[in-house]
Amino acid sequence: MKKEIIIICISILFVSSCSKKQKKHSDEFIKAQNELTEKLTILSKTTCLNGFGVALVNDKEILYQNGFGIANVKKGEKYTENTIQNIASVSKTFIGISILKAQELGKLKLDDPINKYLPFKIENPKYKNTQITIRQLVTHTSSIVDNEEYLHRAWILNDTIDLEKNLKIDIGVCKFSSPSTAVSMEDFLKNVLTESGKWFKNNTFSNHKPGEIYEYSNMGATLAALVLEKATGEKFDEFTVKYILRPLKMESTGWGLASIDIKKHSRLYSDKKTAYPFYKCVTYPDGSIITSSNDMSKYIFELMKGYVGKGTLLTKDSYKEYFKPQLKAENFIDRNTNIYSDEFNTGINMGFSSAGNFGHYGGDPGISSGIWFNPKSKTGRYFITNTDWDEKVMVKNQIAIYGLLDEYLDKLNKLSKAEK
Repeated sequence: MKKEIIIICISILFVSSCSKKQKKHSDEFIKAQNELTEKLTILSKTTCLNGFGVALVNDKEILYQNGFGIANVKKGEKYTENTIQNIASVSKTFIGISILKAQELGKLKLDDPINKYLPFKIENPKYKNTQITIRQLVTHTSSIVDNEEYLHRAWILNDTIDLEKNLKIDIGVCKFSSPSTAVSMEDFLKNVLTESGKWFKNNTFSNHKPGEIYEYSNMGATLAALVLEKATGEKFDEFTVKYILRPLKMESTGWGLASIDIKKHSRLYSDKKTAYPFYKCVTYPDGSIITSSNDMSKYIFELMKGYVGKGTLLTKDSYKEYFKPQLKAENFIDRNTNIYSDEFNTGINMGFSSAGNFGHYGGDPGISSGIWFNPKSKTGRYFITNTDWDEKVMVKNQIAIYGLLDEYLDKLNKLSKAEK
């Protein structure tokens, strides 16, 4: 699903704060951590969200990670830093890391044409002489668009319980489909993106030439994952386990419901009382990684270290490519200049705001997620919800949560740095 960008009216980005108690921290630092926890706990009881998780880092350490509220209303289970759930389009940042790792391994190059690796031909029929490249897929300039075939076929219910009722649930422009309609990621892309595919339509591609215009594309991002599979000979999920999850010790993280213990998964809610059925996505690389705030703190800490040249997953040069704005003004139509938008420019599946901050937002049924980094303060944060925002009180709730994080940003970050 097209990610939902969270636009908030806050004086400053709330990128950083506190973490677990550690002996190297002062009493003042730990006191501030505890104060933040107490205030977020109280606030969690008054928001439109059942549960949410946070993780905050600087370039030296994980500063804070926690969960608040309820993960399962029916069972009364608390939402903790170890609660797992899918994180929507923030998952795409893993595609970018994976593509650059494959390039380091000599398996592909960013500017290679995708048809060099695919077993079927994909091209914009309006520009048959223009090759689509891997770089275009991971910068959303491939001219592949998310038409109704993606919106109505990609989202699959996990089981057939209350199937007739659940198929009618309103999830915006998307629709839930029956488990019987599920196909593999490769077959789905082949049927939607090739001219001989049974779901191919004229609006599968835009009228723009590949490489010219930024158009956010879930299918394009997923296609990059398929290209990686064909180039490396490894399944995308297995590749990420080997080169990202295992090195970072993200032991509670996996792709899709089949990869995790569903009993530990938070329920996702349309409001404080109504739970969505469990669902999955055929195009899983674009938004279906399941993880905890604990594990995501390790991931965003690595990204922050990568930005300052101290990452462990990629070389310095690869991280420079990952975090480098790839496009120019002429690549955009109606460019989003809001300082909290991640679509002013793009790195390799990593978005930039007009203020120079970078990260990625995500939104799916029952989910709003985001990672966001401030390059000046070298701080970053992760925020995830298990409930759709109530539009009537959304801004109020966001300002309350983010305001608390912002309040403790400077104090905790300065205390952390002072003790190095």
